[in-house]
Amino acid sequence: MSTARITVDREFTIGPVPRRLFGSFVEHMGRCVYSGIYEPGHATADENGFRQDVLDLTRELGATVIRYPGGNFVSGYDWEDGVGPVDQRPRRLDGAWHTVETNAFGLHEFVEWSKRAGTEVMEAVNLGTRGVDAARELVEYANHPGGTALSDRRIANGAKDPFDIKLWCLGNELDGPWQIGHKTATEYGRLAQEAAKAMKFVDPTIELVAVGSSGRSMPTFGSWEHEVLTHAYDEVDYVSMHAYYQEHDGDAESFLATGVDMDAFIEEVVSTVDGVKAAGKHSKRINLSFDEWNVWYQTGLDTDDQPHNVSKGWVEHPRLIEDQYNVTDAVVVGTFLNSLLRHGDRVHIANQAQLVNVIAPIRSEQGGPAWRQTIFWPFARMAALATGQILRTLVTSDRIDTAKYGDADLVDVSATYDEETGRLAFFLANRGLEEAADVELALRGFAGGRVTRAELLTVPEGGDRFTSNTEHAQDAVGLVPLTGVAVDGGTARLTLPALSWAVVELEVGRA
Repeated sequence: MSTARITVDREFTIGPVPRRLFGSFVEHMGRCVYSGIYEPGHATADENGFRQDVLDLTRELGATVIRYPGGNFVSGYDWEDGVGPVDQRPRRLDGAWHTVETNAFGLHEFVEWSKRAGTEVMEAVNLGTRGVDAARELVEYANHPGGTALSDRRIANGAKDPFDIKLWCLGNELDGPWQIGHKTATEYGRLAQEAAKAMKFVDPTIELVAVGSSGRSMPTFGSWEHEVLTHAYDEVDYVSMHAYYQEHDGDAESFLATGVDMDAFIEEVVSTVDGVKAAGKHSKRINLSFDEWNVWYQTGLDTDDQPHNVSKGWVEHPRLIEDQYNVTDAVVVGTFLNSLLRHGDRVHIANQAQLVNVIAPIRSEQGGPAWRQTIFWPFARMAALATGQILRTLVTSDRIDTAKYGDADLVDVSATYDEETGRLAFFLANRGLEEAADVELALRGFAGGRVTRAELLTVPEGGDRFTSNTEHAQDAVGLVPLTGVAVDGGTARLTLPALSWAVVELEVGRA
């Protein structure tokens, strides 16, 4: 039996839980929009063509902010194509994913969908093929009350009230050679600076996210952020990060420890950002927007079960990267959420990519059902229960050895305390493939304790670590009660089965 001791102290906090940390992402890619969130004619569709089954699951997931419309898609997208009468919108070739975009769904539809989902809009502008004019004009169209050509055009298109979008991305992954309109750091830094100035001239209340590195392994990582912010530091509010992970060649131990890489990535970007702040003698602090993250099987699974990364022909909404997630993936996603939460003093925005069908917690079939993937559960519980203050965690744990990341804590954890409700929440993952872990929670500054929730995701009876939820077995993997949690004074004890993720919530008082 493995062991871990986790200590928290009421007075040792990281900061308030950023609600935007529990964001998602809707891109015009594959079946995320069409037959995902939008499918006129579906049995559950409303008068706007929005699938109510997917909307219900989105609300249950607890997503707070959703990035739109891309992603790689936005770098070749003209926003004007997605407004106005639907029957007059042009059909276009989307070079990013080699598909035909009908533009039946655009800005107005997404804003209305977001209202019904209860989510904030995080809008991206095209700084790939377009630039300053298109960006500032989109802000005017979306946010100006009326009395100008663009705001009156919005009103004529059916939206009397401004959309009042506060959060904007200044392009997407422009450090990547695969990106339409790929730029050097200097080219992008100057463009971002000027676009940001122009956008804030139109609406000074907006917040702007500059493009950071598309991954920690990018050859320009670090130098890209430094150069971009040397130009645009005063104009932007966040810098973005993107990261995807997968299991390679059956190396489950390294895969389960990929949260270690996420930790390092965040801390390195923070160091770079703060270095630019110091060198430039800036007064404000720029924080991080981890606006794409997830498990994504990019190599080795180009099969009928795991559809291709790019469409093989010019068709509408083909199946693209519809990864089917298993128990192992869910545990890993739980560790990513822990990493983001532990860094919540600097990571103020995060978006799991994507919401539906495309590497997503929710799956749907055209004309058929929608269901929760395994990775749905850690996200949904953390979005609901991680409230109040983030607590610092001191972990003394047995270790696992990995080929890629060295040794790592066997038990990974994050914790929050909400003084208003008196609830203390722990989010725990056992990375061990074979052994259960006895866990002791030392609760300093807290008195007593009553278990209000204890739930577990692990390998189901009769299954293995590759067990997934499918259209025909939608509840194969889910949350089950975690039994045996005991609280005695300032200590709680529990046992985590091998390869598991758990949430334990306690009602506590002040010691």
